[in-house]
Amino acid sequence: MSPVPADAPIRSVIFDVDGTLLTTGGAGGVAWDRAFQEVFGKSVDIARVTESGMTDHDVALAALRTVLDREPTPEDVDQLTPVYLRELPEAVAASEGYRIEPGILELLERLAEAGFPIGMTTGNIEPAAKIKLDRGDLNRFFAFGGYGSDSADRTELTLGAVKRGIVAAATGSYPNGEPQFLSKDDFIAVGDTPRDVTAAHEAGIRIVSVATGLFDLETLKATGPEWALPTVESGFPV
Repeated sequence: MSPVPADAPIRSVIFDVDGTLLTTGGAGGVAWDRAFQEVFGKSVDIARVTESGMTDHDVALAALRTVLDREPTPEDVDQLTPVYLRELPEAVAASEGYRIEPGILELLERLAEAGFPIGMTTGNIEPAAKIKLDRGDLNRFFAFGGYGSDSADRTELTLGAVKRGIVAAATGSYPNGEPQFLSKDDFIAVGDTPRDVTAAHEAGIRIVSVATGLFDLETLKATGPEWALPTVESGFPV
């Protein structure tokens, strides 16, 4: 549990991307597979060799371990990443399974209209997150974030999102924004995996778990979030 009481004021919300804001319908896996084929001449099924909630850095390492007969190096990841980013826009655009999760657009519009600074906390590297959001026209809501390109550790990137959110709020540099002074206690996260809960609580903030990804509601409740909802449509705390 976060040290912040669940009923304390909420003044900023940071969202995970995959499974929380949207699903790409496997587009990320397509782009990773194309990158592996080009760089290493081998195909990889990302969904089979990784776990939901991993950062892009750890996704690449886990997949590399299945195709290399040695421990992957940072140089291996550096070779893959630009090819993955090159392939991702086409894969997202072509995905028949792409969707914005239920209630997300309405929630983002409501939070923005009310003057909430809205951010991301995601294992995606920053360009990948923005590519995924672009198809759904969601980037317009987000002024800051913490990304897999900041850290391979979800707690650290969540803290990064909070720090950037405090700056964005203080300068009024967010949609419909007026300068306001926030502390870490004012933030909540929204995510769909146990990893999101762990990262939020280790970062010292509260979290809403939503069962729109691969984990059911009971599994998420067992990890101890302050709120656990089927979707953001039912009982969101703001």
